[in-house]
Amino acid sequence: MEKYIGMILDGRYEILEIIGVGGMAVVYKAMDHRLNRLVAVKILKDDYLNDAEFRRRFHGESQAVAMMSHPNIVSVYDVSKNDELDYIVMELIDGITLKQYMDQHSPLSWRETLHFAMQIAKALEHAHSRSIIHRDIKPHNVMILKDGSVKVADFGIARIASSTNTLTKEALGSVHYISPEQAKGARVDNRSDIYSLGVVMYEMLTGRPPYDGETPVSVAIQHINGTPLSPSLLNSDIPTGLEQITMHAMCSDLNIRYFTITDMLKDMEEFRKNPTIRFTFLPNGGASNNAGNARVQPANQPGLSNRQNELKREYERQDREERRRRGWMIAAISLASLFLIGLLFLLLMQPDDEELPVETSSAPVSTVPSAVRIPQLVGYIYEEIQPESYPYLKLVANESSYIYNDKWPAGVICDQKPGVGESVPPGTEVFVYISLGEQTDAMPKLTGYSAENAASLLKALHIQLTILTEKEYSDDIPEGRVVRTDPEDGTELKNGQVVTVYISMGKEVKTQKVPDVMGSSLSNANSAITGRNLEITVKEEYSSTVSEGYVISQSPNAGTELEEGSTVTVVVSKGKQTITVPSVVGYGDTEAIEKLDALDLNAKSETEYDESVPVGMVIRQSPEANTEVLPDSTVILTVSLGPTPPPPTQPPASSEAEEPSNEPTEASQEQSNP
Repeated sequence: MEKYIGMILDGRYEILEIIGVGGMAVVYKAMDHRLNRLVAVKILKDDYLNDAEFRRRFHGESQAVAMMSHPNIVSVYDVSKNDELDYIVMELIDGITLKQYMDQHSPLSWRETLHFAMQIAKALEHAHSRSIIHRDIKPHNVMILKDGSVKVADFGIARIASSTNTLTKEALGSVHYISPEQAKGARVDNRSDIYSLGVVMYEMLTGRPPYDGETPVSVAIQHINGTPLSPSLLNSDIPTGLEQITMHAMCSDLNIRYFTITDMLKDMEEFRKNPTIRFTFLPNGGASNNAGNARVQPANQPGLSNRQNELKREYERQDREERRRRGWMIAAISLASLFLIGLLFLLLMQPDDEELPVETSSAPVSTVPSAVRIPQLVGYIYEEIQPESYPYLKLVANESSYIYNDKWPAGVICDQKPGVGESVPPGTEVFVYISLGEQTDAMPKLTGYSAENAASLLKALHIQLTILTEKEYSDDIPEGRVVRTDPEDGTELKNGQVVTVYISMGKEVKTQKVPDVMGSSLSNANSAITGRNLEITVKEEYSSTVSEGYVISQSPNAGTELEEGSTVTVVVSKGKQTITVPSVVGYGDTEAIEKLDALDLNAKSETEYDESVPVGMVIRQSPEANTEVLPDSTVILTVSLGPTPPPPTQPPASSEAEEPSNEPTEASQEQSNP
């Protein structure tokens, strides 16, 4: 994998280092020397380079993905294919994967979950509108940038992988997120991406995937036949509306699942506006909320309404069973609680056999008492307590004993169980809690984050803060993003402290008219555009009508009002495209013509006799090999007719017909006797 480091691909991309390894490809950081920017280059592994069909599909899918352009999709800049390797040049993301983020913060708050899920859904909506299905939505393929925005990677690649991978190879990372139809090997459409997004949301909300097992196959079977545990049973803070959206996306029945990602986005937007909303889903992927608004997909085949009614009844039955199961669980918990309270009451009501003083180490006792009273331990320094001071009790502390406490200094016992004065049998364990002192946390770096994300990160700290927001103008930070905080990042925060977050109002909008640079030289175009405080991006194309170095087209058009600092793209001519004439001398005339035709060159054949070149072979060509010519140029091929034939023999003139002689002629004797 490291053999490419230091190489320059196609004279442009210098491979710098490995930044990721996947099942099919290795991702490298590279420098694009033509545009002077860092990029990511994904190169197919050697295992796949000998598979011509795989490489063809890889190239085709990559080109299709390169046509997409969306802020929530990792951009594909270039796709290259040659005899030695195939690679894709992509946007280099400065961030971490959603998987890495979840490992650090799991479970996520419902607000963070909604924030990330809506961006993923918008990326899928854009792809689905272009008939591109991702097929491998999982936290590993979602990148989180430093500003909290999301970009989805690896569109279309899973379609190629599915032709070689199985559930027992390269599947462990994906099988937790595949749809039931993928697990069964059935036809896949956009609803498979919806299911996978639902699984990702489930994991964000609960901290675990809905299904797990020892093998990929066992997990896949659960996707087909299983019913996931409701997220709210694992995390009671999940709002009902968001749980409904998540579970509806994960319906194993395609006729019940969301019909399009746009439908799912609409529900998420309604929930975002009103987190108390509840939905009543219909079996055709539509939904109605508690405000009475309904969205129903039109029937697209005869007899579908009957099937929908059946599915609706089945869905309502499952919903009743779920509510009944929750009711039994709540009842069981209540009964258990009542039993424990009654048992504790009976223990407390039992009379003490004797009044015993608090245990001390003053003198040994000759007999073991039937009961002892729990001493006061709160306020003592834990490390200074001698176990022999309490011979009939066992003081217990473990990792969970150490807790933050604003009242007691670090190292001091701040709580104990059982409590002071309780009468217990000898040998009872007394669990003590040791103070870590007042809990503090470090002010995170929030500059550039959205106001919503900044608030979420502050609320996720281990302490309670009073958060204030102020607005101010900024030339550098976009509107709605954090400019600075008071106190600044890295400062130690205490419980109840006031934190002020300054949100950007953006900068004063100054606009400029785009100049007309059509037909200008690149130098003049650059001066005209940058002179108006606009940026210029240059692309190059061949042109048969515009001279090299001059502008073919521009975007936006001249006269368009743009904010200062915006980018104007100009396409500059590379001149006429030329073709290097190949060498076809020694080829058969048919093979030579086919080779020239494949390069958009015309062939014109001439013939002549040649004593050394076999019949039908090219003797010479014009222009010669390695000559640069324009497309559709003509290459003249001189093709051999073989050796020059001997002149025909003229019989001597005679008035009388001579009978043919059987005697050999002098010429034939010479041919037979070389």
